[in-house]
Amino acid sequence: MNYPIQNILFLDVETVPQKASYELLDEEWKKLWDTKASFLLKNYENETSETIYERAGIYAEFGKIICISCGIIHGSENERKLVIKSFAGDDEKKILADFTEMLNRWSSNEPKYLCAHNGKEFDFPYICRRLIINNLPIPVLLNIAGKKPWEINHLDTMEMWKFGDYKSYTSLNLLARTLGISTPKDDIDGSMVAKVYYEEKDIDRIVTYCQKDVITTAQIFLRFNGEKQIENTNIEFK
Repeated sequence: MNYPIQNILFLDVETVPQKASYELLDEEWKKLWDTKASFLLKNYENETSETIYERAGIYAEFGKIICISCGIIHGSENERKLVIKSFAGDDEKKILADFTEMLNRWSSNEPKYLCAHNGKEFDFPYICRRLIINNLPIPVLLNIAGKKPWEINHLDTMEMWKFGDYKSYTSLNLLARTLGISTPKDDIDGSMVAKVYYEEKDIDRIVTYCQKDVITTAQIFLRFNGEKQIENTNIEFK
C-alpha cells in the first residue's frame, strides 16, 4: 500500500531510568525493580539487579522520556524537504503535553500515520504508558483501543523489513548500513543515553542523536518505496 508521504510523521523516543542509579531508588521501588530484574538476570551472567539498573529506561514503569523527535516531509518528489522538531528536557510531563498538542493539531483533518523503527514494540506503546502515568490523555492517532488491525495508522520500518519473517530484531543502524544509508550512530548509541543525560547533563547531544534516528527512519521509508533520498541541505530543524 502506498501512503501519502506528507501524511506520515516519523518519530523516535529517547528514554532513561527514573533515577541516575539503583542506590537512589526508595525501598519500595528497589523491591519492585529487584522483582523485575530477577527475570532479566536469567539472560545475564555475573550481573545483579543493581548492575543492570542502567537498562531500566526501556521499561515504561521504571523509565521516563527525555526526548521525542519528529519529522515531516513536505514538497514534491524532486523538491522534498524534511522538517525536524524535538521535544526534550527534564520535565517529562511537559514533553508529552507539548508533543500531544502538536500531534492533535497535525492529525486533525485527513488520515495521518505514525512511523518509527520498532515503533510498534517500543516507541508507540511507551509513549502511551507514560501518558497514562502522567495523567495525560492519549491522542487519537496513538490510541489503538478497540481498533481492528487495519484501522491502526502505525507504520514500522523494522516490521516492513521483515516481510512476514518473525525470526529476529534488525537494528536501525544495521538496516541503514545494509541499504547504504548514512548511519545515525556516529556519536553515541542507545546504551550511552543515560550516562550522557545523568553524568554529562548534555541533553542537546541526546536531541541530536534522536533527530538523526528520525532522519534515518524517513530515508529508509523512502528507500522502501523506491523514492529518492532527501539531501542534507533539504533537512530543516525547528
